[in-house]
Amino acid sequence: MKAKVMDAMQRFSKAMFIPILILPIAGILIALGNVFTNQKLIESVPFLDNPFFTGFGTILSGSLVPILGNLGLIFCVGITLGLAKKEKATAAFTAVLSYLVFVNAMNKFMQLRGLLVDGKALAGGGSGQTLVLGVQVLDMGVFLGIILGLVTVYIHNKFIDTEFKGAMQIYGGSRFVFIVLIPTVILLSVSLTYIWPFVQDGINALGTLIHRSGNFGLFLYGALERLLIPTGLHHLVYTPFLYTSLGGTAEIGGHIYQGARNIYYAELANPSSHLLDKSVIWDARGISKMFGLLGACLAMYHTAKPENKAKAKAILIPAAVTSLIAGVTEPIEFSFMFVAPLLFVVHAGLSGLSMVVLNLLNVRAIGPNGMIDFLLYNLPLGIGRTRWPLYILTGLVFFAIYYAVFRFLIVKFNFKTIGREDEGQETKLYSKKEYNEKKGSAKKQAGAAVEDGGIASVIVNALGGPSNIDTVTNCYTRLRLTLENPELVDEGVLKNVTGASGVIKKDHNVHVVYGLQVTSVRKAVDQYLGRNNEE
Repeated sequence: MKAKVMDAMQRFSKAMFIPILILPIAGILIALGNVFTNQKLIESVPFLDNPFFTGFGTILSGSLVPILGNLGLIFCVGITLGLAKKEKATAAFTAVLSYLVFVNAMNKFMQLRGLLVDGKALAGGGSGQTLVLGVQVLDMGVFLGIILGLVTVYIHNKFIDTEFKGAMQIYGGSRFVFIVLIPTVILLSVSLTYIWPFVQDGINALGTLIHRSGNFGLFLYGALERLLIPTGLHHLVYTPFLYTSLGGTAEIGGHIYQGARNIYYAELANPSSHLLDKSVIWDARGISKMFGLLGACLAMYHTAKPENKAKAKAILIPAAVTSLIAGVTEPIEFSFMFVAPLLFVVHAGLSGLSMVVLNLLNVRAIGPNGMIDFLLYNLPLGIGRTRWPLYILTGLVFFAIYYAVFRFLIVKFNFKTIGREDEGQETKLYSKKEYNEKKGSAKKQAGAAVEDGGIASVIVNALGGPSNIDTVTNCYTRLRLTLENPELVDEGVLKNVTGASGVIKKDHNVHVVYGLQVTSVRKAVDQYLGRNNEE
């Protein structure tokens, strides 16, 4: 039972990544639009003071902000696409249809029952109703998309192979899925008209409890988000705070926005707002990424054996730069997660503590990832709206704390971190060149296959062969797979030959961490297996 629950959570986790991976791009482009319309920046850079740049910025921001008002549809399609076992494009198209049927069915039912509020009450944001695609319904936010996505993909997977004979055969397959879906969605819309207000009251009560927990709740949030990294479920912690009322509610430019990220995206496009809303703290997760883990890397380098320092430096510098610039932390975290679990627990605690410090200092800087995002978001907004210098100062303090704590613990407990391995052992992260110089001819041939572009064949064989692989997907940094027999996985080849920095096995789910190049790895594996994303 426990294995089935974990498997379901893993699959849901993978599906959630489809919308989650896309939405930050919209945020970055909104920030870019803000660069061209920011009055203080225009005063400092007169070159920007012309209709072309200001018009471009206005159009860019204005065209992307409406995405925030349609997250339900985005999550509905994304989850359906991610969880569909076959004919993914058809499933995604069906998800759009189910969403349209739902909102209009709920609107008509509420109209018949006299439940719709007037326009003035709707504008105030306290009625519990909103406009979705121009249709007035209950305000379910992204939860509507998640619920409909799960319902749609369940029916799709169950009935997509249904076929009829004779004159009825035209109604088989995807058409039968839609036939079953219509009454299901209509009944769901009627049911949720009465059920959802109670659910929303529960969500609001939970949000109130979390916010009343204050800094303790914030600490648990930040620590748990890191602790779940090995399971790949960490984004299930922060997603509700970024896109639902759990992360706060604010009125900006006459519109109501829910969720930390939705709120500050809207504020980016609204120059009339001043200090960013306090909800931004739920997305201030970058201190450990930009500063803390760099201190950890320096500690691991300084505690490495003298004869291994050059190799440790070659390993740690690229990993540290990736964490600093892009916020991708797993190459570093996986270097000590399994050899020294205590360090990982301490890292999670310090990550949560950094968010508490930012909150105590009333810092409103946007800092979910690496330095690129940080500069692009905060510099155009200015110090007055973000207090970003305090973020940098806090980061430098945590750099020192990470360094001191990691160095002390590594030496105290003689942890075998990078460069401290026993004689004859290899480090957890190393280059293919170094590996091939020290291994036998069989391993050299595998490494040569990688260099010659045959990395996919090496990966597939290390995963137990094509017949052992059921599904292949990816997130920011991981190749995510479901395997028939996870015991066939050769972790040594995956790490030592193909450059993976970590392998996680949980029941039939296997995650192989490749970092930022994971998308190209996924494409190579799909091509080798003769698959594409529509299967």
